[in-house]
Amino acid sequence: MFNGVEEKLLDKLFNDLETDKLVLPTLPEVALRVRETLEDENSGLGDVAKVITSDAALSARLIQVANSPLLRAARTIESVEAAVTRMGADMTRNLVTSIAMEQMFQATADATDKRLRDLWEHSTQVAALCHALAAQFTKLKPDQALLAGLVHDIGALPIITLAEDMPELLDDTSLLDNIIRKAHSTIGEAILQKWNFSPELIAVAADHEDIHRNHAGPADYVDVVVVANLESYLGSNHPHGQVDLSTVPAFGKLGLEPEANVLDVEGVAETKAALG
Repeated sequence: MFNGVEEKLLDKLFNDLETDKLVLPTLPEVALRVRETLEDENSGLGDVAKVITSDAALSARLIQVANSPLLRAARTIESVEAAVTRMGADMTRNLVTSIAMEQMFQATADATDKRLRDLWEHSTQVAALCHALAAQFTKLKPDQALLAGLVHDIGALPIITLAEDMPELLDDTSLLDNIIRKAHSTIGEAILQKWNFSPELIAVAADHEDIHRNHAGPADYVDVVVVANLESYLGSNHPHGQVDLSTVPAFGKLGLEPEANVLDVEGVAETKAALG
């Protein structure tokens, strides 16, 4: 019975995805406006700052992040304009998107509130680890790695939203967990394609569960997320908590020993606190 229900729900999910019937989340408006302004050749960083300033909550959070260990600013930043100038275009885009994403994890029903809060908690933990790992063990952009960590499980969002109207899913935790595990990578890839994210971030959503993935060349964002994701589950009952890390190529790509405890890497706690 369980397998039959699971198979039926998975078939519906993937069919709805292929036929554009599955409702995918959209980026918060302010994040979209910042991206559009940055892509407008007639606009400058001052125009971007004006867009951000129109959102008081985002402005406050961006200044908070600009003054956090995340950026290690030499002097205190007191305005959005100063923060944007300090960060530059790419980092501003990544951090605004990262900060704005929290509102996407707000439940519209009590039944899914805890699951969405847990998902955001996990996403911020992985994001903080990604930022620290990228900064200290790779030549990748830490702010891009941060965003990669935040979006790696984004495909779970529409599944949880769908569950709000399906009591059989909400009442069976293991069934919902299985469906998320089997479908979230495919759905996450579709979401990031819809958002016009870069191919390297789309690959994160699509491939981060392939823990034995190997490739030529230096570490990429998928490698960073694989390591951060596995480390976040250490000591837990989650299947990722039982993985033999010596079999995971991503650790070697980052120059890490499998037994290294990256949860204690400098800056992780501060970065997670900055994300909220």
